[in-house]
Amino acid sequence: MQYTHDEVLRQKSLPCVGQIVRSKKYGTLWRVMEKREIWQNALGDPKNQFPHLLPAIYLAYWRIEKGVLPGIGKMLGYSYTLHDNTFVANWEIVEE
Repeated sequence: MQYTHDEVLRQKSLPCVGQIVRSKKYGTLWRVMEKREIWQNALGDPKNQFPHLLPAIYLAYWRIEKGVLPGIGKMLGYSYTLHDNTFVANWEIVEE
């Protein structure tokens, strides 16, 4: 079944630009600075070995630190598809 970027956003409940998330592992706060629709390579059908592209959402995060302007300092970026649960496993939305 083919799905779209909108379905990834809806089913994964990803945050919007400007929202703050917390790292579950370290407890640090990060602001979502960018959201992009991308295409991510995926393993193809094992029978024919052709790779294919999946719609994904790329989020760029900026670590919130006192006295540091947004965009200066540590930044991270991750992509999310319908086939992973890494956002829920690693982040929680703090501020709507």
